[in-house]
Amino acid sequence: MRTLCASTLIGEFFVIGFAGLVAMQLSDVSTGAIWAVSGTAMLATVLLCGMLGRPAGVQLGWALQVALVAGGFVVPPMFFLGACFAGLWWASVHFGRKIDEAKQARAAAEAETA
Repeated sequence: MRTLCASTLIGEFFVIGFAGLVAMQLSDVSTGAIWAVSGTAMLATVLLCGMLGRPAGVQLGWALQVALVAGGFVVPPMFFLGACFAGLWWASVHFGRKIDEAKQARAAAEAETA
C-alpha cells in the first residue's frame, strides 16, 4: 500500500506546484500567500510519504485530498484534478491493502512449505 500511496502523493506534489503557478496568473491572491499555501501543501505530500506506515497516515492523506478539491475555489480546474487524485488515493489505499494481504498470504504459504 505504501508504494501506491506514495506514488499518488508524489504526483500530487507536482500538480500542487503547477496549480500554484496557475493561481498566480488567474487569481487576485498575493503571490506570497499562494506560495505559502502551495508550499505547505507540497511539503505535506512529501511528509505524508514518510507517514504512510503509521495509522494516521492514510487519514491525513484523505484530509489532503479534501484540501486539494477545495483548491478549486482559487483555481477552478482543481475541482476536477482534486477529484481525480481523490479517486487515485482511494484506489491506492484499496488495492494497496489487497496487495499487502496477498503478499502476507503468499509469505505464510511459503513458510509452511519450508
